[in-house]
This record gives sequence, C-alpha cells and structure tokens, in this order.
Amino acid sequence: MKKKRVLFTILWVVLALLILCGVLLIVLSEHVKAATRAQILSEADALSCGKFDCVLIFGCRVYADGRISAMLRDRLDTGLQLYRAGAAPKILVSGDHKAADYDEVNAMKAYLVERGVPSEDVFMDHAGFSTYESVYRARAVFEVEKVLLVTQEYHLYRALYAANALGLDARGVSADLQSYRGQTAREVREILARAKDFVKCLVKPDPTYLGEAIPVSGSGDLTND
Repeated sequence: MKKKRVLFTILWVVLALLILCGVLLIVLSEHVKAATRAQILSEADALSCGKFDCVLIFGCRVYADGRISAMLRDRLDTGLQLYRAGAAPKILVSGDHKAADYDEVNAMKAYLVERGVPSEDVFMDHAGFSTYESVYRARAVFEVEKVLLVTQEYHLYRALYAANALGLDARGVSADLQSYRGQTAREVREILARAKDFVKCLVKPDPTYLGEAIPVSGSGDLTND
C-alpha cells in the first residue's frame, strides 16, 4: 500500500511539472507574439517606412529535384513584390546549404533571377541554419541595419523578436498567400521554437559560422558559389 501511495505521488508530481512546463512554453510564446505584433505590416505600410537595406527572405523546404515548396514560393513572391515596389534595393535569401545535396539558397536566387531580379541584387546566406542565425548573420556578416523580413506570419513573430534582440531596425510582411498542409503541426512546433529563441535572445550565442563581412550594399554575386 505504501509503494502505491509513493507511486501515485510521483505520478502527480510528474504531471504537475509537465503542466507547468506547458504553461511556461505558452506564456513565452505569447510574450514573443505580443512584443512583435505591431511590427507586422501590410505591403503598403511597409513601403511607407522608407527604404530598407534589404528584404530578408527566410528559406524552407526545397525538394530533391530542386523544386521549391509552396510555402517558399509564397515567401519569394512576396519578397519579389516588395523589391519591385522599391522597399529595398537588395534581397538577402537565407537558408540551409550545409550539405552539397541540399541547397535552399541557390534555388531561391535562381527563382528570383529568372523573374528579372539582377543577380548582383540577390545575396545568398548559405549558413542560415536557423531563424536566429539568419538574423544574426544579416547584421554581423551582411552589415544590415534596417531590414524587412518576409516569411509566413506564424514564423514572423520569432524572426522579429530575434531581430529586435540583436539590434536591427526590423519590420515584417506576411507571405501567407494560401493555406498550407500541416499548418496545425507547425503552429504547435512554433510554440517550442519561440521559447527556444527567447532563451537564445537572452544569451545571444554566436552562429555556427561567421566569416568575413559581405556588405549588402555591394554585389550579391560575391556570395555565388
């Protein structure tokens, strides 16, 4: 009987800790959203903020045959529209290119160049392995100070929070041009991701790679490989 009471107590303690952790994650997620909600603008409002140094487009899934996912295409189309409207003279595409057989950034640049953007206006960040690292490297490597972030709204909160913590003057425009399969799962994962990046923004670790400065004011062809 005593063993059962001990086991019952342990189970309740574990359950209470799980609930506490869940509540903490939700609180941190809502804090990140509340802190950045006003920085998410319509295209018209973004254009009224004056010129940005660049439009930063975050990478996501590229298929093995080089095709880009619907979500990434919408990010690129939104960024392209802002560039054409004069929001910024340059575009910075940031994503995962840590392996030879997986390359988000070259696929992104090719998409933009095929639609008329001069190659020298498109910079590639080959080491944007996470949202935090993409924003950190935009400031530290590409010397961006004022930036317009483009991604889906669920992701923009976290990206803007990192930009604020790292000293960038940032605004965001949502690239939600359609509904996306699996979005509910993404929303749940994003709660964890916001909490993780909240901690990163407190600690401010260096990204995986830094390297020499490549000012976004120059030529994007310097980032070609």
